[in-house]
Amino acid sequence: MMEELNSYLLQHKSISIPGLGTIYVERIPAQSDFVNKQLLPPAYHYRFDKYFDAPDKDFFTYLASKKEVADYEAIRMYNDWAYNFRNKISLDHPAEWRGVGKLSKDVYGEVVFEPASTLNSFLSAIPAERVIRSNSRHKMLVGDKELSNVEMSDYLQEETHVEKESWWIYALIICALALVIIFFHFYRNNMSVSSFGNQQTLPIR
Repeated sequence: MMEELNSYLLQHKSISIPGLGTIYVERIPAQSDFVNKQLLPPAYHYRFDKYFDAPDKDFFTYLASKKEVADYEAIRMYNDWAYNFRNKISLDHPAEWRGVGKLSKDVYGEVVFEPASTLNSFLSAIPAERVIRSNSRHKMLVGDKELSNVEMSDYLQEETHVEKESWWIYALIICALALVIIFFHFYRNNMSVSSFGNQQTLPIR
């Protein structure tokens, strides 16, 4: 029976064991490995979920056709197999599903699943290098405006250019204020150069 169960699991990506849970085949998406300049292929691994244990009706139809028996006979056969599988675990003996994983009890009495090695997807990594297109255009949202990356770059360059060129305006304003203060000081002291010194007379003793 294990051959039929393995075939169903790989085709339908899940199989439920009554009174125990469901084993799933999950897909890990392809990943980029920029360090080694390659694209890793998608991979597959097994996962166990103890909260769902009701087999689909299609499963028993599949099993009946593979075993060439009636549906009720396929149900009986599978329930007997599931009972023996659960019984191993309840007696603290690991129940191994060859090629899929091992189910056993932990110290708290909970059923834990130790999956087999990652499934072979028969795909290999391919060379991949990051291509940076400096002149490509794409849209981006800046505040409430939609600008292209070129427009945004020009806008930032304009801001930097204006900021660099406006420093001399502040220098002129400071010079003008300094000249007004000097002129006002001369005006109050009758335009005398000596007004810059200390004019206090000290008595000689």
